Formats: sequence, structure tokens, C-alpha cells
Amino acid sequence: MDGINKRTQQSIPPKPNGDSGPPDTRRGAISYDSSDQTALYIRMLARLSCGSTPPSSTPERRVRRLLSLQRYLHSSRLLRGAPQQIPLPILDEDYTGQARCMLEKVGNWNFDIFLFDRLTNGNSLITLTFHLLNQYGLVELFQLDIVKLWRFLVMVQEDYHSDNPYHNAVHAADVTQAMYCYMREPMLAKSLTSYDILLGLLAAATHDLDHPGVNQPFLIKTDHYLASLYRNTSVLENHHWKSAVGLLRETGLFSHLPAEDSLSMERELGSLILATDISRQNDYLSRFRLRLDQGNLCLSNANHRHFVLQMALKCADICNPCRPWELSKQWSEKVTNEFFQQGDIEKKHKLEVSPLCDREVNTVGNIQLGFMTYVAEPLFAEWARFSDTRLSQTMLGHMGLNKASWGALQQQEQSSAAGEEAEPGATATGGGGRSSSKDIPQGSGVS
Repeated sequence: MDGINKRTQQSIPPKPNGDSGPPDTRRGAISYDSSDQTALYIRMLARLSCGSTPPSSTPERRVRRLLSLQRYLHSSRLLRGAPQQIPLPILDEDYTGQARCMLEKVGNWNFDIFLFDRLTNGNSLITLTFHLLNQYGLVELFQLDIVKLWRFLVMVQEDYHSDNPYHNAVHAADVTQAMYCYMREPMLAKSLTSYDILLGLLAAATHDLDHPGVNQPFLIKTDHYLASLYRNTSVLENHHWKSAVGLLRETGLFSHLPAEDSLSMERELGSLILATDISRQNDYLSRFRLRLDQGNLCLSNANHRHFVLQMALKCADICNPCRPWELSKQWSEKVTNEFFQQGDIEKKHKLEVSPLCDREVNTVGNIQLGFMTYVAEPLFAEWARFSDTRLSQTMLGHMGLNKASWGALQQQEQSSAAGEEAEPGATATGGGGRSSSKDIPQGSGVS
């Protein structure tokens, strides 16, 4: 497609270390057996297959076997429930009337993704992403096969872990909806190409694909094979990206495009997903701030547009503190629950508990106050400089109110705990404790 070649002028980001596409948790890729009292190692996929790779094998051979097994198992699943050739209009019959009404307001910042997920019977990611792709005319423009697209989205949603309190398909749908809101902002709406929009939506939908519910330091200290594969660098983000590429190739969603265009899309998709690595937050923020200070962001330049898309996805990924209190509080409780679950596992296996993962030391309030102060506020302040709109001011306003609400709750908890300070073994649950609010674990709740 010559049109796509013209739109694909952005520089190709270098490939990170490791060339694999590990499969999802239901096939043993990144899940761990919490009942195993002898080790915390997350089960390697190679050990689950008859022809598993011996430990002495090279990483390249292991990667090929992992991909081979993933494709085999995916194919088996598809054969068991291959979707029929359904015309596009009939797909709308799956929506309830209320869900359709919500989609008419999908660009509203107070969009309740939890309600939408209930109305779609747990299919919020599929329904929302398909709707947006179709609304932008991308299905027709890029000549996407409807059945392949639907199959891809179903597999994406399946490969999110529904038992994760936070990193699940609902979070991915929420990020996709936020990304849509950002791409509708005037500066982006008049500059983004259809190719940019397609990449942005796909990156948002797949940015946490097959997330295990534990962070990067956990994978490193338990010697998980993914940590070795990606040399302890953006381990989760590399896995999310490669998992997305694996599904794109398996479904053949872009198989009708020239190979060069398809590879370029995969690499730029990776560049967006890798930008969500929270350990690189300051690097991206400094570059963004410098661009704004110098006033040299030119959205007619494909590289600059791609960088802004990276920043938009970073904002979408951690926008929970900027949502209305009723939504923000739910997300805060979910991500904290996931932290504490990891901490419980670490305690059970006598590992050092990761920062913010100890339920005996931390509270939802002190974690959120630290996160907003040191991570969210600096990022959204710069985004407001870039896009000084009503939405930006709304987000900053919500974050200010939410921060005040958590502060008030913290004061109440401190007051209630004050009477117990003299009692032996009393635990401080206020804003301090033994953990600093600055100690945001890599990939914690935002990658």
C-alpha cells in the first residue's frame, strides 16, 4: 500500500535485546505457582512442553521453541472456537442499549470503564477498541479483515490476566479510552495521520499484554527467564510488545501489507509500548520538558509526532489520579491490592519485600500521595504546557482534589492510630512508616 509507505516516515527505533514473543499465562509463559514451597520461580514455558529446551541451550533456540509452542497452542484454541464470517453491522447486536449509549460519549473524561465493562459482559477492551478503530474509518482505510481483527482483539483480551486486581483487560480498556481523549485534543487531532492513530490505539490496547501482576524487580530477583532474555532491561514492556507482535503475526492482521510496512508498524508499536517503562520516566519527562522549553516541537515532523504519542501513552497509562474521585479511588485500591499481593508472596518465600508492597507498612493513601507528588503531577504539568486545554485543566483539577481527599483520609488514619502509639508492637500506618512514598517500584501499577 503506497499510502502506508508515505505515512511510514518515522525513524525505526532500535530493537531491544532479545528477539522473542513469549506466550501468555494460560500457557505458562509468565505465571507462577504460588503453592510451590521450594521456589518462587515463575514456571518457564519450556518446562511445560514435551520438547522443552534444556538449560544449556542458547537463548536463540529457546526463543524459537517458545514461539513455536505459542503458535501451536493458539492455533488449537482457534480451531476449537473459530469465529464465523460475520458482517460488521451484525456485531453491533452484541451491544446492549446502555453500552451503545456509553460509546456515544466515549470521548468524555468521566467515562466509567467499570460500568462499561459490566454492560459488555466483561468485553470492554474488545468492544471499545473495535468501536474506535471503526469510528476512525481505520478498518476500511487499512483494508483490515473484520474476522482477523475481531480474532486479534479477542486474543488480546484473553491474554490479559483477569485475576490481576489492576493489570487486566479493564485497565487496558481504560488506557485506550484515555488515549482516544488525548488524540482528540486540538493540537493532535489536526496533526495525527491515520497511521499514527492506528498505532496509538493498538499500543494502548496491548501495552500491558500478559502482565503477571508482579513488577520487574520481582522477575529479576526470582531469576525469571524473561529477565535473562531481556537482560534486566524493560523486561515487562519488552514482553508486552513481543506478545502483541506474536498475536499480530498469528492472526495475520497486517499480512496483506508489504513486509516492510508490517515490520515498521511492529517496531513503532514497540517504541510506544517501551515508553511506558516507569523506570525511564525521568528520561522521557526531561526530553519533553526540553522540547517545550525550546519550543521546537513540530507536529508536521513524523518523529516529533511519534514522541508526542509516546508521551500521550505515558499519560494514559498513569491517568488514574486524574479521573473523578469515584473512579480514581477504585483504581487506587486495585493497584495497591496488587502491590500487597506481591508483598505477601515475597514474605511467604522469605524474599525482601519490594517497596510499597508491604501491607503492614503502607496504606492506599500514602502510596497514592507519593505517586501523585513524584510521578503524576510532574508529567501532567508538562502535558498541560503542551496542550493547554479544558481537558488538561480538568485532569489537574481532579488530581488536586484527589490528593486532598487522600491527605484527609491519611490524617484520619493518623489520628485514629495516635492512641495506639504507646502500645507495644503498634504499627505506623500514616504517611511515613519504614517506606518512603518516593519509592515507586519499577513498573508498579503503571507499566
